[in-house]
Amino acid sequence: MRFLLLLSVISILSSCSKPTQETATEPSKPNIIYILADDLGYGDLSIYGQSKMSTPNIDRLAKQGMLFTQHYSGSTVCAPSRSSLMSGLHTGHTPIRGNREVRPEGQEPFPDSIPVLPKMMKQAGYVTGAFGKWGLGFPGSEGEPNAFGFDQFYGYNCQRLAHIYHPDYLWHNREKVELPGNREGKDQQYAPELIHQQTLSFIRNNKDNPFFLFVPTPIPHAELIAPDSVMERYTGKFLPEKSFNGKDYGDPGYDFFRGPYGDQENAHAAFVAMVSILDRHVGEIVDLVDSLGIAENTIIMFTSDNGPHLEGGADPDYFDSNGPLQGYKRDLYEGGIRVPFIVRWPGTVEAGTQSDHISAFWDIVPTLQDLTQAPYDINPDGISFLPTLKGEPTQKKHDYLYWEFHERGGRQAVRMGKWKAVKYEVFSGKSEIELYDLSVDIGEENNLAGQYPQIIEQVKTILDTARTHNPIFKFASETYVAN
Repeated sequence: MRFLLLLSVISILSSCSKPTQETATEPSKPNIIYILADDLGYGDLSIYGQSKMSTPNIDRLAKQGMLFTQHYSGSTVCAPSRSSLMSGLHTGHTPIRGNREVRPEGQEPFPDSIPVLPKMMKQAGYVTGAFGKWGLGFPGSEGEPNAFGFDQFYGYNCQRLAHIYHPDYLWHNREKVELPGNREGKDQQYAPELIHQQTLSFIRNNKDNPFFLFVPTPIPHAELIAPDSVMERYTGKFLPEKSFNGKDYGDPGYDFFRGPYGDQENAHAAFVAMVSILDRHVGEIVDLVDSLGIAENTIIMFTSDNGPHLEGGADPDYFDSNGPLQGYKRDLYEGGIRVPFIVRWPGTVEAGTQSDHISAFWDIVPTLQDLTQAPYDINPDGISFLPTLKGEPTQKKHDYLYWEFHERGGRQAVRMGKWKAVKYEVFSGKSEIELYDLSVDIGEENNLAGQYPQIIEQVKTILDTARTHNPIFKFASETYVAN
C-alpha cells in the first residue's frame, strides 16, 4: 500500500512538472532581414549565370535557401518599386507611381493614410530599422522613414543624392550627420560602408528582440565608384574598358544637389568592385546572424528594385546583366522588372531549392502578414508565398500581375500565367499590345498578338480595370484617359 501511495504521488508530481500545450513556451517570432540591391540585373549574380564576375556570398545564401526564377520588382524605377513593396499594392493602386522629385532634397511623400509594412511589423511586436536609400518622402514629411514606421533609420533620405557615394552628409533618423571627410571634393568616407556598419549594429543590438530590418543599399547605382583598395583588385582585368566623362567637384556645372556622376576611367572595374562590396556586405550580414545563434529564427531575403541601368558609364551589355532577358531599367520587358530573389530560413526553407512560382514585390506584405498574423487594414494586391517557402502544396497563384510606367510615353505590362503582354506609347492612343509566351520565349522576341485574339481581349480588360486614378501621378494625356 505504501509503495502504491508513493507511486501515485510521484505520478502526480511528474504530471504537474510537464508543460501542457497551452502553457508551453511559444517559439519566438522570426526576424526578417530584407536586402534590396539598387539596379542589380537578373544576370548580375553568378548563381543566376553571371560569368565575368563572381558573387560567392550571395551564391552561398542561395545554396542555403531557395532561389526564385520568376520574381518581379514593383516597378522599373526606384520610388514606385519601393512603394509597391511597402504597401502590398501594384503600380495601378500604390500611391507613389513615379520618381517625382521635391527640391532641394527628397521625393513625393507616401501618404500616412495607407497602411505600410513597417507599421504592420511594429503592431506585431517587431523592432524596425531601415539602413540605406529611402526615396518615399522628404525630411519632415509624412513619408520620411521615422514617420513611416521605422524605429531607426540611417542613410540617404533622397534617392537622387544616393547616386553620390561620398556625400556631404547622411541622415540618422531626423538628424543630419555631417561627413567632413567628403567636403570640398574629398572622398574619405564611403557612404555604403558607413551604412553597412550601422546595419550590423542594429542586428547586434536587437538579437534578443524580434526585428524587421530593411536594407535598401544604394549599390550598384549609379555613380560608378569604389574605394581605391577595392578598385585596385579589378583595374585592368575587364577589357576593353569603358570610360565615363562626368562632373567632379570644382568642374563647371557641378552641383551636389543635382546628383552628378563623377568621372570614371575604368567603368567596368568600378562596377565589379561595387558588386563585390555588395556581396561582401551580404556575407557579413549572414555571418553575423549565424555567429549570434539566431540563424534558424531569421529569414533573410535578397532582391533588386528593378533591372540594370545605363547611367554613369554602366555597361550591362558587357556583363550580360540581363542574362536571357530583353530590356533594361525603365523597360517593362522582362529585363526591366524580373529580378533575382533569394530566401534563406534554416530549418524551414529547404536548402538548395529553386522555385518557379510567379511572385512580385506586392507579395511581401501578405507573406509577412501571414507569417506574423499582424493586422493589415487594406486588401493587398499580393498573395502570400509562405506555402512555397515551407514546401507546402497549398500555394495560391496570381490571376495576373500588372505594371504601369509613367515616363517615355506611358507603358503598361501584364503577366498572366505563361503570357506576357506589353504596351508602349500608351499616351498616344495608337499603340498596339505585344504578346509573348514566356514558357518558350523568355527573351520576348516573337510577338504572338496576331495569333491569340482571345488572350489580347483578356489583356485589354485587365489594362482597363487594374488601375485607379491617382491625382498626383496621372496616367493620361489629351488622347488617352485612364479610368
